Amino acid sequence: MSTTYDCEDPATRPTGLAAAAAAVRAGRLVVVPTDTLYGIGADAFSARAVADLLAAKQRGPDMPVPVLVGSWSTIDGLVGAVPRVARDLVEAFWPGGLSIVLPHAPSLAWDLGRTRGTVMLRMPLHPVALELLREVGPMAVSSANVSGREPATTVADAREQLGESVEVYLDGGVCATGVASTIVDLTGDVPRLRREGAVTADQVSEVIGTPVSL
Repeated sequence: MSTTYDCEDPATRPTGLAAAAAAVRAGRLVVVPTDTLYGIGADAFSARAVADLLAAKQRGPDMPVPVLVGSWSTIDGLVGAVPRVARDLVEAFWPGGLSIVLPHAPSLAWDLGRTRGTVMLRMPLHPVALELLREVGPMAVSSANVSGREPATTVADAREQLGESVEVYLDGGVCATGVASTIVDLTGDVPRLRREGAVTADQVSEVIGTPVSL
């Protein structure tokens, strides 16, 4: 049976984080608040857990699951190489509402969907998410909604859509941004904007020194 923990209450937050960490390690699903939207998450290195995540969202592997990390340095172990432009974007916008797409390290044994050898990475600006990520490591996290429905900005929104498919819900209040992250694809010769969201295209362009567009 699913359990919701109030992580805005200092008395119940440690219990909720411990329950969520145990669920992730056991290959089960959790819902966690981020700065942008609520996310449904699982162990990034458990193919079964990621498959369960996609099933909960009623989504296929053609839309791969992004990965959230708890520190800047974590990406060094997840991608083949980190180009200077990626470092610049990380320093400017992490933690925050920018996701970057890079070729993943070929040695990694994970199945996030049809990634074509890439991974989308982000470090969220939310204390609950960061605490959990630093406890369990990188997590596969997608927006906490059924595919095609409105993304969740409260834990109640997420629970209404995902129900008992999730073992632990962490309530961190209303999401500060309420808008999906911006996605910058760094797998080609020039950076490409896949989606404009919490960070504007102009802000990205200013950091990398060249205009980016969809």
